[in-house]
Amino acid sequence: MNYRHAFHAGNFADVMKHATLVRVLEYLRTKPAPFRVIDTHAGSGLYELTGAQASRSGEWRDGIARLLASAQPQTAAVLLAPYLAAVTACNKGGQLALYPGSPMLARRFLRVRDRLIACEREPLPAAALARNLHGDRRCKALAIDGWTALNAYVPPKERRGLVLIDPSFEEAADFPRLANAIEGAHRKWSTGIYLIWYPVKEPGSAEALVRRLRRLEISKILRAEISLATAPEPGRLSACGLIIVNPPWTLEGELRTLLPQLVAALAGGGGTSRIDWLAREKPSGLR
Repeated sequence: MNYRHAFHAGNFADVMKHATLVRVLEYLRTKPAPFRVIDTHAGSGLYELTGAQASRSGEWRDGIARLLASAQPQTAAVLLAPYLAAVTACNKGGQLALYPGSPMLARRFLRVRDRLIACEREPLPAAALARNLHGDRRCKALAIDGWTALNAYVPPKERRGLVLIDPSFEEAADFPRLANAIEGAHRKWSTGIYLIWYPVKEPGSAEALVRRLRRLEISKILRAEISLATAPEPGRLSACGLIIVNPPWTLEGELRTLLPQLVAALAGGGGTSRIDWLAREKPSGLR
């Protein structure tokens, strides 16, 4: 399948992914030690929602636009506030015209000593990414394959941080490659947080990934999924998921608050969400 960022910017999958990303970044900011973000498939970083690519599908209208227009319960509104503030900061005059991708969102939450490495191999998005991050010494844009970057830049010199893995899934090998990449990166940097997005278009591929992850020697793996349709349209993405390795201790509870509210806002009824542990460390003292 083809899931190029520009065609789907601001859709329901971006909303889920980026709301979760911001919750992880907010957690990393609670401690004074610096952290690093490694974005392996960064795209261009900023998208014109009325441009040729994003407007072709108009998916953002049922994603970020619908969320911004919805009323959220106080508990969910507090959790969403930093993400939505980052989106609105990119837009002037109250008009939603631009959507920040993951590198621009990450950049907003960096402190003075925090760092971002954003990787993109496609020439045009890579050039746009370099322009969007230009002038910020905390950020480095690299025209490099994301899988290569994952091997080259893990572990970072900082002991704390996040790796975001968000491939386009244009190649059939991307699903099995994910499990191998996570295993190799975790072996080198076992304390890092890994946030992995995947589409649920062919459930068998997602479940095969889950089975492989369960077999790895990783003690903490959280899965979160949302589906906006009980009867998905052929060829149209209506469900996606996140795998979080070493999730912050706050994240499970936050997602249990957020995901049902996102489904309610974006699906208009009929959607579902689920959160479960693929691997969970036993509490101290238990055998």
